[in-house]
Amino acid sequence: MSEFKFPTEVIELPSKGLVYPESSPLSSGTIELKYMSAKEEDILTNANFIEKGLVIDKLLQSLIVTKIDYNELILGDKNAILFAARILGYGANYDVVITDKHNQKVNTTIDLSKLENKVIDETKFKKGVNEFDYILPASKLTVTFKLLNSHDDKNIQDELKGLKKAFPQESFDVTTRLKHTIVAINGDRNQEKIRGFVDNMLAVDVRSLRKYINEITPDLRMSFEYVDSKGDVVEGVNIPMNINFLYPDAGI
Repeated sequence: MSEFKFPTEVIELPSKGLVYPESSPLSSGTIELKYMSAKEEDILTNANFIEKGLVIDKLLQSLIVTKIDYNELILGDKNAILFAARILGYGANYDVVITDKHNQKVNTTIDLSKLENKVIDETKFKKGVNEFDYILPASKLTVTFKLLNSHDDKNIQDELKGLKKAFPQESFDVTTRLKHTIVAINGDRNQEKIRGFVDNMLAVDVRSLRKYINEITPDLRMSFEYVDSKGDVVEGVNIPMNINFLYPDAGI
């Protein structure tokens, strides 16, 4: 008896594979994803995964058919895969409730199939290399940074948890993320120096660098438009990620 073959789809990655080494299957710019099954329903309802915040990672690891190192996935590509998984599992219609500027609640349905990948400037990418240079406007120093992947994101979350426990009244989100993003300053890759530099970066440099990173980062355009309670079209609204995204029968 032949093994049952699950239906699959090939998904285009926002990065087009440009940031991955040639040895990685991700360098092709596509990934094969299978449709959700009862196995994935078990993952979505696994109390242990939910408590530890592992549901999305476990779900995607189960759905990705292409033999990849999951930790390599940059976050923008991971977003695109998650949305594709949702469409393949439960369809493209995503019902949400928006509170508009008139403080009125508006029910609307987002067609997830209409979301597109960001247009990236490929001239800023060196094939197979996940590193980019940027000259800070105030200090004039050249920082080299990378696009964060799943492994980096986990390390950041772990570090933030430790900092939150030690300093419950403080916030370290911006500096911690930058410390994991910047890999060199004027070519110097000493991590201790980078961390010290980030803690003392000028605000204007921080803002400019974060804006540039956002501009060149491949990702899914996760925004939509809707008609508010007065009949006006509101554009560029970030898609709310509530429980109905992965649990459309929740009815919330």
